[in-house]
Amino acid sequence: MALIFLAAALVASCQYFDKPVPDKDELLGKELDAINWKEVDVFPSVAACDSVQDRVMQRQCFLDFLVSTIQEKLNADTVNVNYPDLDTIEVKVTIFPDSHVEFEPKLTDSLVYGKAKIDSILQLRLADFPKVKPALKRDIPVKTQFVLPVVLDVKK
Repeated sequence: MALIFLAAALVASCQYFDKPVPDKDELLGKELDAINWKEVDVFPSVAACDSVQDRVMQRQCFLDFLVSTIQEKLNADTVNVNYPDLDTIEVKVTIFPDSHVEFEPKLTDSLVYGKAKIDSILQLRLADFPKVKPALKRDIPVKTQFVLPVVLDVKK
């Protein structure tokens, strides 16, 4: 009797193994569609902001650090002397997966002629920029870019 019951159970359980195997391309497509490619999982950071736990506050800490460090380094230079009417520079900051940081001034049409000079000052002053940890997307370092308004200390 137990043998008949065991045989019936085995026959009935076989239908649970007949489920179709999902297609790998279909699974990959669903996973790629579920990823938000416009946002990173972990924002870039510097050592000064590592202790901040809140995601929004950590982002703000990082952006504040970038702006204040760029301002500090540029205020000690000739940008104010050569361009006395320039009080704000928009700087495009690119952080690469290898922690390399690049800076590019985004200038108005009236200052395009001085872009090369301002860019060279920017590169010279920011060459020793502190180490930045890159952003992470699914635990993989990714490239991120920001355009930050940097207010210069104008002394007239």
